[in-house]
Amino acid sequence: MDFTETDEERDLRKAVAAIAGRFGSDYYVRCAREGRHTHELWTALGDAGFIGVNVAEEYGGGGGGLVELSAVCEESAGQGAPLLLILVSAAISAEVIGEFGSEELRRRWLPGLADGSTKVVFAITEPEAGSNTHKMATQAARDDSGTGDWILNGTKHYISGTDDAEAVLVVARTGRSEQGKAQLSLFVVPVDSPGLSRTPLPVDLIAPDKQHVLHFDDVRVPAGNLVGAEGDGFRQVFRGLNPERITGAALGVGIARFALEKAADYARTRQVWDVPIGAHQGVAHPLAKARIETELAALMTRKAAWLHDHGLPAGDAANMAKYAAAEASLAALDAAMQTLGGNGLASEYGLMPYWGMARLMRVAPVNREMILNHVAQHGLGLPRSY
Repeated sequence: MDFTETDEERDLRKAVAAIAGRFGSDYYVRCAREGRHTHELWTALGDAGFIGVNVAEEYGGGGGGLVELSAVCEESAGQGAPLLLILVSAAISAEVIGEFGSEELRRRWLPGLADGSTKVVFAITEPEAGSNTHKMATQAARDDSGTGDWILNGTKHYISGTDDAEAVLVVARTGRSEQGKAQLSLFVVPVDSPGLSRTPLPVDLIAPDKQHVLHFDDVRVPAGNLVGAEGDGFRQVFRGLNPERITGAALGVGIARFALEKAADYARTRQVWDVPIGAHQGVAHPLAKARIETELAALMTRKAAWLHDHGLPAGDAANMAKYAAAEASLAALDAAMQTLGGNGLASEYGLMPYWGMARLMRVAPVNREMILNHVAQHGLGLPRSY
C-alpha cells in the first residue's frame, strides 16, 4: 500500500471540495431544516462524474474504486455537506449490482447510478431482527403461476432515502438451510411497485435524508430483478456492507475535519485576555488530540478501501475504520464545541447539526459493540459471545 496520494487522487479531492464548497454548511443545514433533499449538490457532483466514480467505465462510471469514492465522501463532508445516500446508493447498491447483477440489471441501473440521476437505496434492517439476519422475516417466494416472478412480503425498518430513490435493493429470506438458518436473496424493487408502501419514521436527527418503514404486501418482483443466484444473499450482503462501512468512515473523517477547521479558526482569532485562546494548552491539546484521532481514522479508512479495491479481505479493516471514524468525529465535535464555549451551540457557527450524524455512526450501519465482538472473535481469537 502506498500512503502517497497520486496526482489524480489529489485532483479528485480538490475538485470535489471545490464543488461541495460552493454549497457548504449553510446550504446543507438549510436543506435539512426545511426537510428537502440536497438535489443541487448531488446533481453537481453527478454531472462532474464523482457520484459514480466507483462504477465501471463501460456503464458510464469513473472506473475507480472505494479509494476514490471514499475521497468523494470525505471531501464533501469536510465542506460541511455529508451525503448519506452515497453510502447506500453508490457504495452498496452500485457495488452489489456491479459485482453480482446480470448484464440486464447492470445496464438498467448502473448508468443512472454512475451519473447520479438514479438512486437505489438499501433495505435490510427489520424491527424484530436487529443485527441477527437469521431472524429476518421478510420473505420472497416463487409465484406459482409459472412466470418465474417472486412475491415479496414483509417489513423493513429505518430505511434511508426511499422518498428520493427509484428503487430499493431488498434483502429477503427465500428459504432455510437444513440447520434452519435463513437463506437470503437480494432483489431490485422499484419504489412504485404495487403493494410497496412507506411510512415516515420520525427522528430528531438534523439531516436532509428521511427514514421510513417499508411495507411489502404481495409485491411482485420480476425474475430478472433477482441479483445473482438465489440463496447467495449472505455473500452479496457482506460484499456491500464493507463499502458502506468504509464510506461511512470517510464521511466521519470529513465531519471531524470540518469541526476541527471551525474550532482552529476560532481559537486562532478569539482573544479573551492577552493572546488568542488557542495559545492555551487547555484549548490546544484537546484539538490536537482530536486531530491525531482523525488522522488515524483516515489512515485505517484508506487501508480498508485499498484492501477492498485489490480484492483482499477487508472486513476487519472496514469495521475498525468505521469504529475509529465514529469516535474521532464525536471527539472532534466535542472538542470544537468546548473551544467555542456557548458559541458551540449557536446557529451562527453551525456545529450542532453535525453532532447527531456523528452520534448515529456509533450505532449505524453497525453498532460499535458488534464491531468489538468482531474484533474480539476474529482479531484476538476469543470465543464468540453471541
